Amino acid sequence: MKRTRIFIDGHAGTTGLQIRELLSGDPDIDLVSPTEARRKDPTARRECMERADAVVLCLPDEAAREAVQLAADLDVPIIDASTAHRVAAGWVYGLPEMDVGQRRAIATARRIANPGCYPTGVILLLRPLVAAGLLPAGFPVTVHALSGYTGGGRPMIERWEEPDAGLAVLPFEAPYAFERPHKHIAEMVRYAGLVHAPQFVPSVGAFRCGMRIEIPLHGTLLGRGVTARSLHEVLRTQYEHEAFVEVVPWREPLPSDEWTFDPRAANDTNGIRLWVVPEPDGHVLLVCILDNLGKGAAGAAVQNLNLVLGRDEGRGLRRLTERTQ
Repeated sequence: MKRTRIFIDGHAGTTGLQIRELLSGDPDIDLVSPTEARRKDPTARRECMERADAVVLCLPDEAAREAVQLAADLDVPIIDASTAHRVAAGWVYGLPEMDVGQRRAIATARRIANPGCYPTGVILLLRPLVAAGLLPAGFPVTVHALSGYTGGGRPMIERWEEPDAGLAVLPFEAPYAFERPHKHIAEMVRYAGLVHAPQFVPSVGAFRCGMRIEIPLHGTLLGRGVTARSLHEVLRTQYEHEAFVEVVPWREPLPSDEWTFDPRAANDTNGIRLWVVPEPDGHVLLVCILDNLGKGAAGAAVQNLNLVLGRDEGRGLRRLTERTQ
């Protein structure tokens, strides 16, 4: 039986290495790549694209755009893990759980934009609520997010793992990106169905992988009859048959301790866990946890790759219930 050939352009980067690891044990996959000496050679990369049944780009934005041009005349599916094409015309957004018909759109596409890690959680929390009319599209959304330092790629990893920097034992999270519009906001707005850009406050913590996203909803801004319970019911119904999305069962009050919202709780899986937390004063807190290198990057790419190849969507991926301890 013919084996499927996959070319990961940028396989030496953080996401590329993770995708390579997820695919390496698959007996039906052959990973094609140029020699190390020619890893950045356009001719060698083009040759790999011509041989491949699918291409995954794990490159900086400008390099990803150049790679797409390199393959412009090839009828090969391309999954781009960069930010370059997430809101670009002609590209399908690679979040299968986002909407009815999204899986089909991904499976038949030739250009798929892998979602960002932060937007994955924001979209899965907000889009169903906006679509159901429980949150108006113009709702003033605030997003507090915490990521492991691998979310910033090699420069951030090197900075946080530099012994002299002392960041490995930093006892608090560090907010960042105040000086520029965050590159993930455009996809949050478009795919969550928002009118206004959310106030987005990302932070990084002294751990490699993991992510927690919190969206507080002020009770006075919620519509008449909109409660934490009604928000929860919409999310529960939306995702009740999804293998990789878990909506934590309704409890009021929610039993919790210091470990309940551990941002590392979904690590080594392609799962994402969602909470609707009722507060006694009428406010609501939406929370999700995912692995920034799993469902937030490499896992999502493999999930999309499986759809494009007509394979079982979860092949090679762990659910939350299969998390290694």
